[in-house]
Amino acid sequence: MNTAGHSEATAPRGLELTPFRGLRYDPDRVGSLAAVTSPPYDVVVRPDGLHHLQDADPHNIVRLILPQAVTPTARNDQAADTLRHWLAEGILTADPEPALYIYEQRHADGMIQRGVIGTLRVSDPAEGVVLPHEDVMPHVVADRAALMRATHANLEPLLLTYRGDGTAAEIVDRTAGRPPLLSTTTEDGYSHRLWSLTDPSDMAAVQVDLAGHQALIADGHHRWATYLRLRAEHPSPSPWDHGLVLLVDTARYPLRVRAIHRLLHGLPVADALAAVDGLFRVRRLDVPLPEALDALADAACAGNAFLLAGDDAFHLLDRPDPDLLARTVPRDRPEAWRTLDATVLHAALLDHVWHIPEDDPARIAYIHDTAATVRKARRDGGTAVLLHPVREEVVRDLARQGVTMPRKSTSFGPKPASGLVLRALDL
Repeated sequence: MNTAGHSEATAPRGLELTPFRGLRYDPDRVGSLAAVTSPPYDVVVRPDGLHHLQDADPHNIVRLILPQAVTPTARNDQAADTLRHWLAEGILTADPEPALYIYEQRHADGMIQRGVIGTLRVSDPAEGVVLPHEDVMPHVVADRAALMRATHANLEPLLLTYRGDGTAAEIVDRTAGRPPLLSTTTEDGYSHRLWSLTDPSDMAAVQVDLAGHQALIADGHHRWATYLRLRAEHPSPSPWDHGLVLLVDTARYPLRVRAIHRLLHGLPVADALAAVDGLFRVRRLDVPLPEALDALADAACAGNAFLLAGDDAFHLLDRPDPDLLARTVPRDRPEAWRTLDATVLHAALLDHVWHIPEDDPARIAYIHDTAATVRKARRDGGTAVLLHPVREEVVRDLARQGVTMPRKSTSFGPKPASGLVLRALDL
């Protein structure tokens, strides 16, 4: 039953991107644009990275995307109050007219990524327009939904990819030849540039080109699930029918795919190793982190492999017991899913060997930064589980089959910096 008033789809629809009036920091009111930006909320290493960003500038975007207070309600109220104050004080200002925004990230190692930021029609999964490739954790969706309700804003864009190499990509590259609205370099070495696209014919050409494509969620599964939840809560038409996204054409600008690692709280490495005795081959590696990761990559070529850390060495796990996999890995999924490292980690190791719930933040953390995961494990006496990245073609093929990977299986990048352009739903 269509209780929210959303029309039933009568014909196939592709990506529908709409211009919006972006909220941006006034560079004259903040110390520097680099000091007020942040990685996406789920990439910020807590608490160290959070404190670092808070100290960088009193107006850093992390105060909106990761507000700090005793209770969830207090946190969200604090973010809403902060956003209102920054708007009233002119810290954040709205651009005068709706635009699509062209965004470029560039690194000294030669990496360059360009895409277009706009508000995308939130489509039902059955339409096959936006393809997820990972499961989500309900408590994270609930947390993001509460924050968006309180602030009435999309505070950071999702990262979506499509393969086109058509008119939209040509307009993106042509626009990047003009002087930008803003330019800054963040401490991770990436330079960021942003342009507004306001010419009606250019915007229309981008929209027409995108309408023939579907997109893969590269980063932001929980926020896309949040968009779906909030759209269902509000009768259509409403501002909640659209959500803020960055669309990158990977036919022209391929993304990098990295792993997301696990930090197991309260499980010393010695106990983790004792539990896998006889179930995996275990080799101790007394080498630096880069060499240990090389060994992990070599082992992953032959099958499932993991790198444990937290004491004074690394421990390479590979060659899992076939009987263990037969007992623990569900058989009702494609072979490509059953053999994923993340599948084996969650189904065999977390569930049956270590008995750690994947959605209990007191027992497990998901961290993108490899070195930070190892440092925290050694400092806190836990176990870091390092994974090898999944190939992008595997991710896309599974998504097209409607098969979602285990939560936090991949990290596509570079991810858009949070704080360069926001969307207020009231504008």
